[in-house]
Amino acid sequence: MADKLLVRAYNVEVGDCVYCRIPKGRKVGGVVDDFHMLIDCGSVGGVDHLKAAIADLENKMLPDAGGPKRLDLLVVTHEHKDHIAGFDPDYFKNIKIENIWMNTAMDPDHPQAGRTLRLHQLATTAMRNLASLNLSLSPELEDLVALYSIDNDSAMEALRETLPTKNGITSQYVHAGMTGADLGLPLNNVTIRVLGPERDIDHFYLGAEADEHLQGLVAGGALFKEPMTPPPAYPTNISQSDFRRLQSRMMSSAFAFAELSSKVTNNTSVVLLIEWKGKRLLFVGDAEWETSFKDGKANGAWNVMWHERKDDLEDPIDFLKIGHHGSENATPWNDQENGEVTEPSTILDSVLPTPQGATGPTAQAVVSTMRKNYQTIPRAALLVELGKRVKNVRNYQAELGSAASSLPKFTQFEKTWLGSPQPWRTDCENALSGAEWVDVWIEA
Repeated sequence: MADKLLVRAYNVEVGDCVYCRIPKGRKVGGVVDDFHMLIDCGSVGGVDHLKAAIADLENKMLPDAGGPKRLDLLVVTHEHKDHIAGFDPDYFKNIKIENIWMNTAMDPDHPQAGRTLRLHQLATTAMRNLASLNLSLSPELEDLVALYSIDNDSAMEALRETLPTKNGITSQYVHAGMTGADLGLPLNNVTIRVLGPERDIDHFYLGAEADEHLQGLVAGGALFKEPMTPPPAYPTNISQSDFRRLQSRMMSSAFAFAELSSKVTNNTSVVLLIEWKGKRLLFVGDAEWETSFKDGKANGAWNVMWHERKDDLEDPIDFLKIGHHGSENATPWNDQENGEVTEPSTILDSVLPTPQGATGPTAQAVVSTMRKNYQTIPRAALLVELGKRVKNVRNYQAELGSAASSLPKFTQFEKTWLGSPQPWRTDCENALSGAEWVDVWIEA
């Protein structure tokens, strides 16, 4: 299959680990061969799936020239556990990494992300302090706390220091407007373009209003101080009821910080547009959308791209890596389902138009997902809508039969929608065949 581009989405539960092989996409010293890239390696579950994915990558997918296997490009879309937990240097000890890209918001010295980095630091401190208290939290809040795990520190150290040193390279922080050629990739007849994030992180994705509001919330909050010694059950100079109200306000402030920081982190995901032999592939990390773009406010990444990089999104794409594990906030659409033309629906109609006539869809898509605690991850109605716009779909209810009822939270969130065609899902493909990855082939 030398003339087909391969996208392999590994089954890592809730997380992304996506391999892409571009045939004859690399040229060094007159020698042309395939270009190999990995986008993210993370999960909020255990590491077994991640270790298995890297082992498959090493043993089956990467080229063997008698030395370490070669990975031409490693892309880290953003700093969440479900995208970075697998960056243990031991997993990559037999792999030679030629280039590492991270988004510019991950640069601790980036001058246009100072407030965003401070927000992330405060949220991380608060979530880790909450974790240390062993409080009883809802499953959704437990997932939010888990995104700020201390494991992230070792992953970021590996990406900034250990892996670059081992491979004799320097990690590069990328932003919209950059291309693979600008960044020194040895590409051949293929273009890799960065569509997000914009360089001015604070301006486009945080906004002054949100920053000022949250700075007021944090004042005096013990949860935001590091280190924090867990307090007694309640202080002696305040009633238990007053203390519980105070504790509740402190926790609400902490979760407000974490929610906003998580949103900004998603919206600063590296977004890549790959153009190969007339085909357009879009990898969006966890980029989110809002109802409209507002200059100087906290914007969704899709809205920013639509206003700043519209030329790259006005033509249909041939492949979409569905964002944020199928969440409703990560693929722009009219979530009111009323047919109203909105900015999000216009974006979706541009990149993945609904087919007209008898031709049928030509684009493909894949989503790396597993249903756990969030109703909206994946959002079944969104996946059904996308199923009308892509050709690689399954009726999972029909194919799984009675086994469908064993899917997590089937009755609550899947039963109504699973009988309609949806794009290929790593969780359902695993339930069907035990497959630990989903392969999508793009023909020239």
